[in-house]
Amino acid sequence: MLARGVFVSYWFRNDNRLPQARLAVASYFIVGMIGVLLLGFWKLQVIDADKYSSMAERNRVRYIPVIAPRGRMLDRDGRVLVDNRPSFSVLLLRDEPAQVEKHLAAISEGLGIPVDDLRDQLNNTKNLPKFQPIIIKPDASPADVAFIESHRTDIPVLEMIPVQRRRYLPGGFLAHAAGYVGEVSEQQIEASNGRLRPGDFAGKTGLERQYNDLLQGTDGMRRVVVNSIGKEVDRLATQEAIPGKQIQLTIDFDLQQIAEQSLGARPGAVVALDPRTGEVLAMASHPALDPNDFAVRISGDDWKSLNEDRQKPLLNRAIQAQLAPGSVFKIVTATAMLEDHVPPENFTTFCPGYGTFYGRQFKCWVYSAKTGARSHGVTNLHEAILKSCDVFFYTVGMHLGIDRLSYYGSKFGLGRKTGIDLPEELPGLMPSAEWVERVFHRKWYPGETISVSTGQGAVTTTPLQLARMIGGIAMGGVFKQPHMLKDAPNVGEERFSISEATVRKITDAMYGVVNESGGTGGQLKLAGIEFSGKSGTAQVIGYDTRARVGKTKQLEDNAWFVGYAPRRNPEIVVSVLVQESGKHGGEAAGPVVRDIIKAYYDKKNKKMQGQETAESNRPDSRNAPARVAAIAPRAALKPEETAAVVPARAAAEPQR
Repeated sequence: MLARGVFVSYWFRNDNRLPQARLAVASYFIVGMIGVLLLGFWKLQVIDADKYSSMAERNRVRYIPVIAPRGRMLDRDGRVLVDNRPSFSVLLLRDEPAQVEKHLAAISEGLGIPVDDLRDQLNNTKNLPKFQPIIIKPDASPADVAFIESHRTDIPVLEMIPVQRRRYLPGGFLAHAAGYVGEVSEQQIEASNGRLRPGDFAGKTGLERQYNDLLQGTDGMRRVVVNSIGKEVDRLATQEAIPGKQIQLTIDFDLQQIAEQSLGARPGAVVALDPRTGEVLAMASHPALDPNDFAVRISGDDWKSLNEDRQKPLLNRAIQAQLAPGSVFKIVTATAMLEDHVPPENFTTFCPGYGTFYGRQFKCWVYSAKTGARSHGVTNLHEAILKSCDVFFYTVGMHLGIDRLSYYGSKFGLGRKTGIDLPEELPGLMPSAEWVERVFHRKWYPGETISVSTGQGAVTTTPLQLARMIGGIAMGGVFKQPHMLKDAPNVGEERFSISEATVRKITDAMYGVVNESGGTGGQLKLAGIEFSGKSGTAQVIGYDTRARVGKTKQLEDNAWFVGYAPRRNPEIVVSVLVQESGKHGGEAAGPVVRDIIKAYYDKKNKKMQGQETAESNRPDSRNAPARVAAIAPRAALKPEETAAVVPARAAAEPQR
C-alpha cells in the first residue's frame, strides 16, 4: 500500500509487458537481418571485389584499339609497289545503349550514314561485349573529323582512331597479282580465334590474301580515363601495335610497267618468268579493277557492277583464263613425236591447205590466208613449227593418239595447277580417253585427237601454264614452281627426261619462228638477242559456224605468243594472251613479248655497264605512285567489244 501523496506513473499503472518469447523472436530477427547485411557487404567487398572493380574500371577507363599498319610490298629491287596512307576511322562507343539510341539520329545526319545502316551495324555486333567499340565509318573525311571534334561534349559516344589505309599504284597496276583488302566476313571472324573483329580489314584476293598473316600485324590498345560525360581526362599505359611484316616480291617494276603499257586496254594477260628459278618477273591481267576502291568499304552497287561486267575485271586471266592454247600446243605434239619416234623424226607430209582425217576435212590456217600461198607443200618438223603447219601436226597427232599426247601434256604441267603462291589458280584441262569416259561416259573419238594435236578441242590452258611449259622444255625438262615471294623457301621443281637431241631440235625450230624466213614471228626479230618462241591463234568457234552466225567481236580468235631468250637454257620466258583480237598470235601478242624481252636485256646490259644500280632506281613510297602515274588508266571496254572470259571451245580449225 502506497503512502498518501506519492505519485504513480501511468505506465506503471498499465504495465502489460510483452511476453518473453515474442521478445526473443524479435531479437533474433534483428540479429539475422544484421547478419545478412554483413554477409552482403562481405560478398561485395571480398568475393565480388574483382568483378565490380572491373565494372567500375570500364565506367572510368575507355579501351580504344590501335590498328596495326599492314606491311608494304616491294619489288625485287626494293621499290614500293603497295604501301599505306594515313586516315581516321570513326568508332561508336556502345558502353551505354541508351546514350547510343539517343544520339543515333544526330550521328546519322552529321556523318552522312543512313540510320538503317547504323542499326544494322549495331545488330550485327550485338553479341560483342558492350565495352568494345565498333567502326561505323572506316575512312573519315575532313568534314567528319570536324563534326566529331565540335560535338565531343554533346555526343560523347563518338571517337576517332588513326589508321593506315592500303594504297596501290594507280591505273590497276599489278592489280590482280597484288590483290586487295576488304572488311572481314563473319566466317573469317569465326575462323580467326578472336584475332579479328567486325570492321577489321584483311586480304581478300591475290598476294594480300596469300600472305595476310605476314602483312597484317597485331593490333594494340589505348586506355584513356573519361569523366561522367565521356570526356577524356587522362591517359593510361598503351599497348603498342606491332606492324605487319614487309615482303619483297620477285616482280620487276620496269618489266611490269612495260607489260601493262604494251597490253594496253585489250583484254588479255601477260606472265613473265625466270625459268631457272620460277620467279615471276611480271604479271598483268586486263581489264583490271582498281584495288584502291576496296581500301575502304566498296558500295553494294559497285560490287554488283564488277560481278556482272561481261569483261570480267575480277578475273585474273594469268592464272584463271582457261582457254584453248592453239598452235603453242604444237610444241607438245612435236616433243612427243621426237621422244616416241612416232612418226620418225625425218617424217614429212604434203600440205595442200587442208587434210581429211576420219572422214572429215580439217583446214590448215594457210588455206584461209589473206595473202601469200594457200598451202605449205612438202613439210618437215622444223618447217612445220616455223610456219605452224596444221596438216603436219594433224597427221602426227593421228599417229601418236590421244593417250601419248595426254601423257606428255600432263608431264609438262597442263591440266593441273602450277602451285604458284596465289589463291584460286585454275588447272585447265588436258583431255584423255580416261577423262572423257569418266566425265561423259563414252569412248574417245579418234577425230577428237586431230583437234587436240593443234591445241583446240577440249584442251585448255592458262598463260602461266604455257610460260612454265615452254620455259621447262627449253631448259631440258626442268620445270620450276612459279612463285612471287622473293627468296621463297622450298621452291618446288619437277623434272622430266627429254633427250638433248629433242631439246636442240625444238629450240632451234622456235628460234626459227622469229629469226628465219617464213616464220610466223618474223616481224619480232631482236638484234643481238636469241629471241625464240611460238605463236598460237585459237578459234572461239569454227570458221564454218562463224560463216553462219556472221562476224562479231565476241567470236574473234584469241591470240597467243610464248617467247623466251636465249635459245637454250633461257633467262626469261614471256606468255601473252590477247583475247578476241581477230589477229594471228604473232601479230597481236608477239609485240608484247618482244617489248618485255627487249626491256629485260636493255636493263641487264645497263647494269653490266654500271649505268644502273638498284640503289639509283629505288624511289621512296612518296615518289613511286608519281612514277607510275604515266600509265594511263585503262577505260573499261564496252560490253559489245568483248565477251565472256571462257568461251565455248571450237573444234580443230586452222592454227597459226
